[in-house]
Amino acid sequence: MNAKSDSISFRNPSTEDGAAIWRVVKESGVLDLNSAYMYMLLAREFSDTCVVAEHDNSVVGFVTGFRPPQRPDSVFLWQVGVDASMRGAGLGKRLLAAFLQSPGVRGATMLETTISPSNEASKALFTAIARELGTGIRQAEGFRSDQFPPEGDHEAEDWYFIGPFNPSAPTQLKP
Repeated sequence: MNAKSDSISFRNPSTEDGAAIWRVVKESGVLDLNSAYMYMLLAREFSDTCVVAEHDNSVVGFVTGFRPPQRPDSVFLWQVGVDASMRGAGLGKRLLAAFLQSPGVRGATMLETTISPSNEASKALFTAIARELGTGIRQAEGFRSDQFPPEGDHEAEDWYFIGPFNPSAPTQLKP
């Protein structure tokens, strides 16, 4: 770890972080960009299942997620983004660790997410998290590419299930 990554702090976001989260998504060039309103709403209403990473008083990464009402033992990770200035320093994994230790995630035994087939970096990240949690990872059909609007030319999103894991296991991960 370098000095820059050592000075990162993690916290649950507030509404004021919505614009910064939107900026990280926009500048990533690879994440689906939603409205700034959506990120402000997530930071306000789902703050306990979202995390931002700060460096020098600026948001340099985030995770957004929620607890699916119909699957109370699960937590769904919706997006994870890292500012270009911080890529390659292991921040994605540290964000996931902080996310899994968030107040709204407590008691979950299953982590769910969707990953497009070409996103090898995300597959590797979630495989590493499964290994550290001492559990398996399972893939299922999520959203087919033909279910997205044709204007977006969106790749399919496969559903991934990491778990079950011991609800106290995430505290063993190092954010």
